[in-house]
Amino acid sequence: MIRLDHRDPVPEGLRGAVLALGNFDGFHLGHQKVVAEAVTWAQSEGRPAIVATFDPHPVRHFAPHIPPFRLTTLDQRQELFAAAGADAMLVFHFDGELAGTEAEDFVGKLLGSHIGARGVVTGEDFTFGKSRGGTTQVLAECGKAHGIEARTVGPVTESGMVVSSSRVRDALKAGECAVAARLMTRPFAVRGAVQHGDKRGRTIGYPTANMEFGHYLRPRFGIYAVTARILDSGQDLKGAANIGIRPTFDPPREWIEPYFFDFSGNLYGREIEVALHHFLRPEEKFDSLDALTTQMAKDCARAKELLA
Repeated sequence: MIRLDHRDPVPEGLRGAVLALGNFDGFHLGHQKVVAEAVTWAQSEGRPAIVATFDPHPVRHFAPHIPPFRLTTLDQRQELFAAAGADAMLVFHFDGELAGTEAEDFVGKLLGSHIGARGVVTGEDFTFGKSRGGTTQVLAECGKAHGIEARTVGPVTESGMVVSSSRVRDALKAGECAVAARLMTRPFAVRGAVQHGDKRGRTIGYPTANMEFGHYLRPRFGIYAVTARILDSGQDLKGAANIGIRPTFDPPREWIEPYFFDFSGNLYGREIEVALHHFLRPEEKFDSLDALTTQMAKDCARAKELLA
């Protein structure tokens, strides 16, 4: 799939496209409905389908002090959009210039003249432009003047509640992996390169593949049953992971530390994606390594049982 930057010219073959427009962080059921509408519309008219997302997230631009909250990286979104049938991903680089763009200019100059969109699909609550002055009504009215048809898609509900990225985040912060997976139609997964740690795990028989969180949301700290995929080989793994600050050891440091069952290869420097399936227990500080390893054996047995 092609990745486009909104600041660059759009290839001629992708002009006249139908755009699905939104943040799409987490690509949950509601986002999937918006993209499905755009893809179906584009295919019915023989047009390209493009999914447009924002990076960094507008919230990060206006409130850089807030804790990390991302559910997906651009690479993950690109793969999800491709699987949903889109021909390209368009990344709106969100900076001061884009934040200061008037809603009418966003539609006429960016979506119209620069990108060449002929159709745009958004959720009903989508806003855009300077001071969030653009609404779906503004998009429809202004778009019509520039040859752009606008459609909106209503919210998706699950268990009587609207599906939203905030709801996914709340579930993960509560350790409710199954709820998050239902809302996103897949488990929450963190992708990153395996780094060298203090190598304590290998000394007690549980070597771990250490990863940093980066800009991802911090789920509830504790022990999880996980699966993983090694990106360069496609190999799938199962394991148990500590997610948090490792309270038994000093100094505290936020890590994702998965231990993979029946695996002995070298993962340093390789990129893996770790998916959270079941929350087993909160983090705990142990008085001795013996107590820690005893509990780890129990955690691994439980994780194997749940992942079987």
